[in-house]
Amino acid sequence: MKRYIKTLLVGGILVAGLFDSPLMPEAAAQCPMCKMSAESNLKDGGSAGKGLNAGILYMLAAPYFLVGTIGFIWYRNRRKEEEEEVA
Repeated sequence: MKRYIKTLLVGGILVAGLFDSPLMPEAAAQCPMCKMSAESNLKDGGSAGKGLNAGILYMLAAPYFLVGTIGFIWYRNRRKEEEEEVA
């Protein structure tokens, strides 16, 4: 079971690195443009800035959700192992 968790953890880190690393420069380069676009849209009476804020909240919640899910699975599996050792 420990081998499975280790493989899952290493695989998750590799997948996150593969998807995250190449996109970082492009994502960081767009931040000022998005901010200016949202500000000008809100000044003109649009609602794109509100949608942008909702998107930011979703992006901020995703890592916490993933870590919580992995933590719950780890806790559940660890508890099963301890129960099997006792029995």
